[in-house]
Amino acid sequence: MSTSIRTRFAPSPTGFLHVGNIRTGLFAYLVARHNGGQFILRLEDTDKKREVEGSADHLLKCLATLGITYDEGIEIGGPYEPYKQSDRLAIYKQWAQKLIDSGRAYADPYTPEELQAFREEAKANKQAFLYRHHRPENPPAWDGTQPLRFKSEPKSYTWHDEVMGDLSTGPEVIDDIILIKSDGYPTYNFAHIVDDAEMKITHIIRGQEFISSQPNYLNLYDALGLERPIFATMPHILAATGGKKLGKRDGAKDVLDYIREGIIPEALTNFIASLGWNDGTEQELFSKEELIEKFSLDRVQRSGARFDEQRLLWMTGQWIRRLSIDDLYVRVTDLWPENAATVSEEAKKKILALVQDRLKTLADLPIMTSYFFSDPTPNLSMLEDNKQLKKLEKNEANSLLTHTIEALKNSDFDAQSLQATLNTLLETTGQKPGILFSLIRLAVSWAPFSPALNETLEMLGKEASLRRLETAVALVR
Repeated sequence: MSTSIRTRFAPSPTGFLHVGNIRTGLFAYLVARHNGGQFILRLEDTDKKREVEGSADHLLKCLATLGITYDEGIEIGGPYEPYKQSDRLAIYKQWAQKLIDSGRAYADPYTPEELQAFREEAKANKQAFLYRHHRPENPPAWDGTQPLRFKSEPKSYTWHDEVMGDLSTGPEVIDDIILIKSDGYPTYNFAHIVDDAEMKITHIIRGQEFISSQPNYLNLYDALGLERPIFATMPHILAATGGKKLGKRDGAKDVLDYIREGIIPEALTNFIASLGWNDGTEQELFSKEELIEKFSLDRVQRSGARFDEQRLLWMTGQWIRRLSIDDLYVRVTDLWPENAATVSEEAKKKILALVQDRLKTLADLPIMTSYFFSDPTPNLSMLEDNKQLKKLEKNEANSLLTHTIEALKNSDFDAQSLQATLNTLLETTGQKPGILFSLIRLAVSWAPFSPALNETLEMLGKEASLRRLETAVALVR
């Protein structure tokens, strides 16, 4: 494909950036990068009533965190600046004037009360409300204080969507939409068409919620004499149950919330890219470079993509395992438990290497490592809640721990020797690994999960391991 491909991501600064928004931006980014084109970041800030302070900075941080870089846009500028819609009001008025001069736009003279009466009349007649049925015969000259409406020319449309295929609608869905509001700001319906034309955007990638408005957009393209860009509609991201669009009530979170909860950017980017797209193989883990190399719109599915948080956690664990210890150490700098404050970097890295394969997210680090730095507080409920250990009588648990202490006293404390000692214990006690090893693991860590038992004992050392086992013996008499 041509290297002149230009895509854009145009979020509104109206709050947090959820998964659906960022997926649209990521796909637009991948299309541009795959084809050697340009990716543009534009801020659609014309809805001042809904704007949330700090949202623009927040979305920039989200993109930077996920490594989604852009070639032109807010903060960095470019040949078609400004890239913030509130700074482009004069441009929209120029385009609006073209429509006025050609007889394709007019001032809306009605009050809100009159418009509501028209809507109620349509409802009473069991008809869809269309403003064009009430188009004024002699509208006043537009002076900027009234809404400016598009004078539509209803007709049937057919168009091709790179994801949804060939689509069509009848003239009944075309209406006289508002172009510029009474506050002087353009509507999304008008501004994005003007901006895309001015910025020479070739591919319009957006969510499924806009597909019903497409006929009106096509009518505007015709009125402005613009060539249609390439359209690609992203299907909805569905809740885990698969029955409805993912929303806040279903656990949808802000992009940075996932990062704060210990999801690493590589995993989140990989996961978001996989929502509705695959490369046709069994591969599930993709680096950003692999996504750029393999991504194409013809592999985006038409049906909704189910949001499976367990799969995100699985991907995060897989990506954590891919990190070097030095890289992982930098990422968890602020996540160590308080009792690790005086421990050396070398010791922490050894512990980090030990638990790396067990981390589901970075947020697991404190609970996975705290017991290495100081004796944990025993929690007998963990024995009672364990499916296998709760079957043990106290005297049985006491006997197993006593045998373990005696065996470990005579064992070298390297991982290999410890494993041999543990295997011998299995033979002499006649117990299953799931019971004996779980009991020992809890006795020395009182943590819900930990690394391999022999490696845990080696890291703790003989003195700490025996001390903790003896404490446990005293508790289960």
